Amino acid sequence: MPKFIIAGDSTAANKSERARLETGWGEKLSWFVSDHYQVINFAKNGASTKSFINDHLLAEAEVAMHKGDYFLIQFGHNDQKVDDDRGTTLDEYQKNLTVYVQTAQKKGVTPILLTSITRLHYQKQQLDTSAVGDYPSAMRAFAKQHDILCLDIFAATQNYFNRLSQMEAKNHFLHLPVGVHPNYPQGIDDDTHLNGHGATAVALIIAQALKESGLPCGQDIQIE
Repeated sequence: MPKFIIAGDSTAANKSERARLETGWGEKLSWFVSDHYQVINFAKNGASTKSFINDHLLAEAEVAMHKGDYFLIQFGHNDQKVDDDRGTTLDEYQKNLTVYVQTAQKKGVTPILLTSITRLHYQKQQLDTSAVGDYPSAMRAFAKQHDILCLDIFAATQNYFNRLSQMEAKNHFLHLPVGVHPNYPQGIDDDTHLNGHGATAVALIIAQALKESGLPCGQDIQIE
């Protein structure tokens, strides 16, 4: 059975029950993929292109790869944290992307780059186009230089949330008042991480982009 294999950070990762209602889009992608494919999610909270390699998660993903699979690669939120051990410069980020792409290609797997989903940071009633720094731009430039398919999910999620009111957009993210959920007794206001509703919406955006990508897998994306 061919697979969609996901490498990414907390915005895509599977969550434990103690983290709910936080949800990664990688948990919902299978909703929009035919039973002909399996979705395997290696995304991890806190991961950057660098830490995903250093923590041997890329090696684990490589073991799962077989010819005909698709490798979805989405990083940026933690690469952006240059004062953290996980952070990368834009040059390091692009060099790391080379490692991911080459890992896939040597296994006969199709690499697909996905720019990061947006953070819900507003400037003058519109989302800040620098919400994940220059990392989406760096990925687009890398993809163009190396002729790798890049799905611009940053732009797509910005467009999606900009069509909504700010309150409607917040209803896609991890915003909870005090005392509503036992996992967050003090409440939480998180403009980066998705709830189940948001994860489903972002997975649908990604599925639509895959469907329109021209790849053979596009015919197995199921969107009503």
